Amino acid sequence: MDTRARAGGGRWSRRRFAGAVAGTAAVVVVPSPAAPAPGSPPRAAASPAATPPRDESGPRPLYVGTYTSVDGGGTGIGLASYDPATGRISGSGTLTGVADPSYLAVHPDGRTLYAVDERDDGGVTAVRRADRRILSTRSAGGAGPCHLSVHPSGRWLLSADYGSGSVAVHPIDASGALGERTDLVTHTSPAPGPGQQGPHAHQFITAPDGGHVLAVDLGTDTVYTYRLDGAKGTLTEVAQAHTRPGAGPRHLAFHPGGRYAYLANEVDDTAAVCAYDPASGRLTIGAPQSTGSAGGTTNYPAQFVVTADGRYAFLANRGDNSLARYAVEAGGSRLRLLGTVPVGGDFPRQIALSPDGALLFAANQRSGTVTVFHVDASTGELASAGEPFASPVAVCALLL
Repeated sequence: MDTRARAGGGRWSRRRFAGAVAGTAAVVVVPSPAAPAPGSPPRAAASPAATPPRDESGPRPLYVGTYTSVDGGGTGIGLASYDPATGRISGSGTLTGVADPSYLAVHPDGRTLYAVDERDDGGVTAVRRADRRILSTRSAGGAGPCHLSVHPSGRWLLSADYGSGSVAVHPIDASGALGERTDLVTHTSPAPGPGQQGPHAHQFITAPDGGHVLAVDLGTDTVYTYRLDGAKGTLTEVAQAHTRPGAGPRHLAFHPGGRYAYLANEVDDTAAVCAYDPASGRLTIGAPQSTGSAGGTTNYPAQFVVTADGRYAFLANRGDNSLARYAVEAGGSRLRLLGTVPVGGDFPRQIALSPDGALLFAANQRSGTVTVFHVDASTGELASAGEPFASPVAVCALLL
């Protein structure tokens, strides 16, 4: 049974802007050409959107998401680069013109950057990387979009609205610009979990099989699986997986084998191993286990990342301000906690591995920093790469 409802509106009530900024980066503001008005057709690219080939040995791009509507927040998307050998970050400015760009993603071809506009009347924005031109901004259809991802085909942008508990699909044209929504679904069943006033979609990603997309909803304690129509961009619900009441699932990360995934439960401070069936899209959530957080500390686990070889997983702990290290065992079906290391900042909202897996970056919201760690491929150990990089209300680090 398809229990979805087409989204209406709904005010965004959650205070996501937690904490004060301890430091800000000295940056040069790089204005972007004005975006078209919301709802207007996307502009055609003025020139071929060729991105220069990446020098694998030289500095690589880093984009930092922030909030622009809070005290001490940023003025747009932070522009920086990092040294893939040392992990050292160098700031190069700010891309303005995007409101509250708290989460970022990139097109598979590397030419276009996408950002949520995390506001009550939320939107999603496409930016051409070559000249930092805003190609289009579209309404997300819901309140407080907090996550987005690009389907591996490069044809669809998936976004999750925390405030309204809805998920949306937007088409992506040949220039990387966004078209009008092809679907919008609000989670109406099951009812909200303990302490929740409504659904709160927190993540929307594509499963490794490519045909199913999964939405993690903190408010309903549910992970929804949809079949995505690759021609029409429409969603059909095919399964629901439920955590224990009050767990508050936030983010899911798949093992590279495609049969297992790891779930961070924000509200009850637990993690879980999930089994995944590619044929049906059905997810089965396992027993809750430790995040490694210390007793007596209120902790909100934020996000898992998994190494490309599937041997290790890392979890960001907000409150405990640590990174939990897990050994991945039994083909992905088991996580064994190895311990934690201090993150070197306050409230690690998001973590990411560099493309070669040699570095781990943590965006620390309350301290306004990005910290970097060397990853030992053989042991999964983390070692600090040096002093934190200051960036206003850092909530997302996107590495290319």
